[in-house]
Amino acid sequence: MELKGTHTAIVTPFKNEQVDYAGLEKNILFQIEQGIDGILVLGTTGETPTLEEEEKTKIIQLAVKVANHKVPIMVGTGSYSTHHTIENTKKAKDLGADSVLVVTPYYNKPTNEGLFRHFKAVCDAVDIPVVVYNIQGRSAKNIETPVMKRISEIPNIVGVKEASGSLEQMMDVIHTIASQKRGFSVMSGDDAFTLALISLGGKGVISVLSNLFPAKITAMVNAALAGDFTKARSLHYELLPIFKGAFIETNPIPIKEAMNMCGMAAGGCRLPMCEMMPENREKLRKILLDMKAIV
Repeated sequence: MELKGTHTAIVTPFKNEQVDYAGLEKNILFQIEQGIDGILVLGTTGETPTLEEEEKTKIIQLAVKVANHKVPIMVGTGSYSTHHTIENTKKAKDLGADSVLVVTPYYNKPTNEGLFRHFKAVCDAVDIPVVVYNIQGRSAKNIETPVMKRISEIPNIVGVKEASGSLEQMMDVIHTIASQKRGFSVMSGDDAFTLALISLGGKGVISVLSNLFPAKITAMVNAALAGDFTKARSLHYELLPIFKGAFIETNPIPIKEAMNMCGMAAGGCRLPMCEMMPENREKLRKILLDMKAIV
């Protein structure tokens, strides 16, 4: 598996606080029609910690069925328990997932050795491509480059979703790992860093904003990967206001609000996530109006 291009970390739409499966199907079809390269379900943007096990199963089944091999389906299976992560990963594979995204165990704050053993245990237990998700802001633990190098040597590790917020670290990972290991991709976990990361040798993005603008994000990524940085830079700056606006509050609150404004299936968030502050909603609405995404 080559991890490359634009993969959408898709929202879980709700209606009356229940999963809107019809809305999810419509959103997935929209992504495929707009030329997306892959879809991630049960990620951060999908509000996975608030979902019941039965809901998670149905979401994976629906995504696999609707995608129908047109695009690969990645499933977020990570947790703060190695045992639970293994069980989640086995289930995702059995349900037809093409790959899994495994986040740094959060809350526990494992040592570097514990972190390595966590990923090795998952990969030893389940033969499926695994993408590491490095996001210190949500896990309280950064995967430092020497540790990432050890993890990258595990056979079915195919890349990392880099959301450390440090371009310096991303450069180090690309230079010392991706350039040495064929088939290891560094993907941006922050929409605003995508262009910079690709210019340094990254392979694409696992995107929040492509929920709303899949064609534009894909065009920017494809242009950058093809070396057309004039076009990619133009698209980057066109999208920059919404790159900022979509994170004015905790993800996925703003992206779901933006999708609602644009008439897409999103709905509200489940507690502990709540609706946007009115002043931030107006700021977001103005960005979308200026972009002519809504009229």
